[in-house]
Amino acid sequence: MSHDISSTPAGLIHRSLNRHDYKTLSLAALGGALEFYDFIIFVFLAAVVSRHFFPADIPDWLRQFQTYGIFAAGYLARPLGGIVMAHFGDLVGRKKMFNLSILLMALPTLLMGLLPTYESVGIVAPVGLLVLRILQGAAIGGEVPGAWVFVSEHVPSRRIGYACGTLTAGLTAGILLGSLIATLLNTSLSQAQIFSWGWRLPFLLGGVFGLCAMMLRRWLEETPIFAEMKAKKQLVEGLPLKLVLGNSKTEVVVSMLLTWLLSAAIVVVILMTPTYLQKQLAIAPAAALQANSLAIVALTIGCIFFGWLNDRFNSGLIFILGSIGLGLSVYAFYHGVTADPTLLPMLYPLAGFFVGIVGAVPYVMVNAFPPAIRFTGLSFSYNLAYAIFGGLTPMLVALWLKNEPMAPCYYVIALCGVGVLIGGWLLLQEQQASDVVTQTN
Repeated sequence: MSHDISSTPAGLIHRSLNRHDYKTLSLAALGGALEFYDFIIFVFLAAVVSRHFFPADIPDWLRQFQTYGIFAAGYLARPLGGIVMAHFGDLVGRKKMFNLSILLMALPTLLMGLLPTYESVGIVAPVGLLVLRILQGAAIGGEVPGAWVFVSEHVPSRRIGYACGTLTAGLTAGILLGSLIATLLNTSLSQAQIFSWGWRLPFLLGGVFGLCAMMLRRWLEETPIFAEMKAKKQLVEGLPLKLVLGNSKTEVVVSMLLTWLLSAAIVVVILMTPTYLQKQLAIAPAAALQANSLAIVALTIGCIFFGWLNDRFNSGLIFILGSIGLGLSVYAFYHGVTADPTLLPMLYPLAGFFVGIVGAVPYVMVNAFPPAIRFTGLSFSYNLAYAIFGGLTPMLVALWLKNEPMAPCYYVIALCGVGVLIGGWLLLQEQQASDVVTQTN
């Protein structure tokens, strides 16, 4: 699972990051942040949305379960959107698909802010919400893998870890923006105002953010690696997915397992926990969201840190140590805050920093597939795994919570075990590759 350096243009192998690289990273990360905000703002407003789009006479837990079901629909739509966009990304260019994804995200988000409620139109309301959520999922399915491939093919080979970590930090900054907007909403408006009309504002803002991101991406250029493959007529013929499934089965499995770890950390610790803190521990919405914002700041820093480590140390070792750190910090967070809620502002950011191990995930996946099928291989693995694990996680944890108050904690710790196993496998693979090089020399 190593990147074939012979396929990389000579100018990208040894040089340092230059001004053009930083401009590309900045614009890609900012655009990704704005698009990711559009995708996740839904979960920060889940409690209010559930009351507007489902009957008032059903149990609260069922309403929340159905709302998370619509949230999951966005994840279930990711594989189709991701595979289609990746197919054309490998055939006609990374930049075109990178720009298309943002438009497919902005319009549904804007329309969510204009949807009539269940009280006004009945069953049409949740159905409309479901359709828009599916469109969002298709868009984000192409955005995240496309962004990782785009930045990794612009920077020098020895800075791919930093680039992918920085881009991932940009995506998490979108989550931070969502948390800040939700916090602002809860501190500047009364609960009655939020319920009446305030919940619409974050969606309307998201539509505007998305259109701004689309304008920013006009300044980006096609990746040097794709441009060289096109010039040398080295683009794949036929279906890229057929080659992925035929030649890269191991890479697909490992990438899916890494995505499971990533989805558990992000969905549970960052996205679901503010609602968990309010419902299970009776912590005020504003306090929960403020602590969540601190955790996301720490996560953003962690993504860059763990990505930077990938350029300097063995990936397997990073995943072993990072997964252990995530497991310990998550255990300390959930148990500590349950015993003493005043520890929330300290323990939540600590857990958030170790969630930053997700910043090391794209480095492994980008290097797993050859350039001609890289977008398709990464997108298929990532989106299929996220559809299964990321989409079902909120519902599984919500059901588990009925009998086990520490369900989020134990779920993430179990996935940290998967991270340690993957780290061990990566160590073995890299050692075998090193032995081959030594024998060849």
